[in-house]
Amino acid sequence: MLDIREKYNTFIYKDYKVIYNEDKINVTYVYKISDYEFKPVVTIYRENITNKNIDKDFLEYLFFNFGIINAINYYKLTIAKKFIIECGSLNKEQKEFFKKLFYNGLGELLYKNKLDIKYNDFLDIEAQDQSCTFNVKDTFIGNLIPIGGGKDSIVTLEILKPEKSKNSCFLYKRNIYPDDLASLNTIHTAGYKDKDILSFNVTLDPLMLELNEQGFYNGHVPFSSCLAFASYIMAYLNNKKYIVLSNEASANEGNVKGLNINHQYSKSFEFERDFREYTMKYFTPYIEYFSILRCWNEFEILQRFLKAPKYLDIFRSCNIGSKRNTWCGACSKCLYVFIMLYPFVDEKKLIEIFHNNMLDNEENKDMLLGLINNNYNKPFECVGTKEEVDYALKLAVEKYKKLPKLLKYYKDNLYNPNKTYNVENYFNTENFINEKFLKMMGYDTNEK
Repeated sequence: MLDIREKYNTFIYKDYKVIYNEDKINVTYVYKISDYEFKPVVTIYRENITNKNIDKDFLEYLFFNFGIINAINYYKLTIAKKFIIECGSLNKEQKEFFKKLFYNGLGELLYKNKLDIKYNDFLDIEAQDQSCTFNVKDTFIGNLIPIGGGKDSIVTLEILKPEKSKNSCFLYKRNIYPDDLASLNTIHTAGYKDKDILSFNVTLDPLMLELNEQGFYNGHVPFSSCLAFASYIMAYLNNKKYIVLSNEASANEGNVKGLNINHQYSKSFEFERDFREYTMKYFTPYIEYFSILRCWNEFEILQRFLKAPKYLDIFRSCNIGSKRNTWCGACSKCLYVFIMLYPFVDEKKLIEIFHNNMLDNEENKDMLLGLINNNYNKPFECVGTKEEVDYALKLAVEKYKKLPKLLKYYKDNLYNPNKTYNVENYFNTENFINEKFLKMMGYDTNEK
């Protein structure tokens, strides 16, 4: 399929236009692939802006940078060799940042489309070679909390309860998912009002979807990197000092044995570090992006999630069921969450949530093996490590006498009662969590 890349070898980020209306700010981007032109639009309503001293030059530079990562939704159609920027400048280091992000963020797409492209041959970014500097004053306080409707952002909201008056919840809204009910339910259940929600609205050009149907490349893009740049814009527009993510240590584990391919690359510590360095150098050091859950694995996060049972009926993480605000009960993400909850939540309650007992369906066997067996690829979903899933299954085997079919299969073929696990009481020191937030998480900072 490399013929698509060869035929459409140039992608152009042609322009972006910011229009300041009385009730909103609109940004229209223009991307081109040969004769195809895409014009996605970002809309931010004035009611979602509290900063009274906006530097328009700086804001538009942020919009320009968002336009680069937003372009990945269209660039992925051809994986063009050249990426030409006609509407702004980047120095060599900035170009390298985006090249690395595109390459690793599209690793899953390249793998699934059997595109064996080495890093050095992947992409040449062409732009006027210079960087911009801005004198941004330090007026930032409080927290911007991106909400996705899953257990992770719920745990973050619970941790940050003591600073509720300083918190704003952030929604990244795409026109293909207009009603994010799970996120709204999470926010309201946590005690926040609609006035506490800041929204960044972005359209996807329908031509992209048409070209997907015509055989152009399609697949996963690093959504969380788009979220990162968008949340930074909203933090600036609302004087928020901290962008508090909910990405865990488990997101660092890849999906394919022997290859550096990670479905969750833009949730990884590597991206978090790179993005922090980029924004502190090229934007402002006064807005700080970090994940408050980076020190924990999925298992540890689950334990804290279960301490707030009011969220159990409303949290959602299934991509297939997201448009209907439900769990599909048939995908690897649903199976993963079902397994992790199984040792701790009543079986009848889980069947009510997932519409069936997923561990009693033998058709889920390959998905199960993908979640725990090193000889299988890990599902391309946001799931925990294989060790964590294996540990949850071990706990389930030891808890229940009557086992559903897949759990009995696990016990008969894979269960090892003498195996040791590094799962409980997990703490990853590779994080950017400062002492104030560690104390809010219950840690004595003199010990950690």
